[in-house]
Amino acid sequence: MTQITIKFKYIVLTGLSFIALLIIILKQLHRENIVISQTKTDSWKFPEDVEHADYLLKEAIKKIEALEEKIISLEGRVPKTYPDVNFLNYLKRKRILITGGAGFVGSHLVDRLMLEGHEVIVVDNFFTGRKRNVEHWIGHENFELIHHDIVNPLFIEVDEIYHLASPASPPHYMHNPVKTIKTNTLGTINILGLARRVNAKILIASTSEVYGDPDIHPQPESYWGHVNPIGPRACYDEGKRVSETLTYAYAKQENMQVRVARIFNTYGPRMHMNDGRVVSNFILQALQNDVITVYGSGEQTRSFQYVSDLVEGLVVLMNSNYSQPVNLGNPVEHTINEFASIIKKLVGGHSKVVHVSEVEDDPQRRRPDIARAKQYLGWEPNVDLNSGLRKTVEYFRQELKRFKYSHINKFKIKKPS
Repeated sequence: MTQITIKFKYIVLTGLSFIALLIIILKQLHRENIVISQTKTDSWKFPEDVEHADYLLKEAIKKIEALEEKIISLEGRVPKTYPDVNFLNYLKRKRILITGGAGFVGSHLVDRLMLEGHEVIVVDNFFTGRKRNVEHWIGHENFELIHHDIVNPLFIEVDEIYHLASPASPPHYMHNPVKTIKTNTLGTINILGLARRVNAKILIASTSEVYGDPDIHPQPESYWGHVNPIGPRACYDEGKRVSETLTYAYAKQENMQVRVARIFNTYGPRMHMNDGRVVSNFILQALQNDVITVYGSGEQTRSFQYVSDLVEGLVVLMNSNYSQPVNLGNPVEHTINEFASIIKKLVGGHSKVVHVSEVEDDPQRRRPDIARAKQYLGWEPNVDLNSGLRKTVEYFRQELKRFKYSHINKFKIKKPS
């Protein structure tokens, strides 16, 4: 018997209880010959005996509550099932920390490392991360979830650290720019300090935003960037640039093993529905038959990689001996207009593409030079855009169904990154 079966039985039993309650009340009314007369104003008058029916209702509610407690108790006895994981002996098994592990990318990385047989510790403050992204691992002997903000020091023993903690979409990192800067500076200092204390290898998740609005194309790792230090994106762009500076300062001063991944636009299941990125915006608008909003001319370009390709790149980079920054992204470039057309065709419906005013400091061209990743890691993305988008569209379609009857059934579309 599974948890789903028990929950189904719970719903059925609750429904039957209410039906039984209704029958009891009707029989009681019939037995005592309660006569309900309708006045000229069509209002209903109930005799005093209805108080007895109210008593029966309260008693039924008590019985339902007791039934709920029994079902919850029984549900707790059913062993939870987990995905099958590989077995590693103590020589090969690593204890791995993932900061931001309940987020979009982090949760997919958790899946990968758990299935390989490692012990995984997730640290997240749940600002943008969600427990639902990792709930299928909660209770597993190799998994641990810690609610913690890395702006504060963390003291645990680990072998490797993937430092992914930071809001990554414009609406989220602009919501509290000072906090974003603290996460990428103080938070990075704390995690680098932890790595130094326990002699752990650490991978820092940087971003293509360190290149700003680039004036060379495509962007190699040797390019220093073109960033507005006081613009609306500066809290994230400069925060990540400082994070890289801190990483290599620690590596040089403390002789640490560090890895830096510069992550380009990534999409896939578990994206936050209102994160304001191009993929989530366009898919949600198309699924709801809203207008598809393109900011500016739509001739600005982006390169999109599927999340599984990124996770593969992160793991390969961590396991390599290469310590310089590495671009992880898809070199296939599309204009925003092209991408809107692809989404519209894939989803169907009657959405129209509408152009609105452009976003301040919106990069005009974004495409990675992945020659370094190919040479030193043997890595390049494998999932084509249509295959990845189909999976992502299906994910968002299910998410919309999940929230269909909630008090929020329309998602406010943010400005894309």
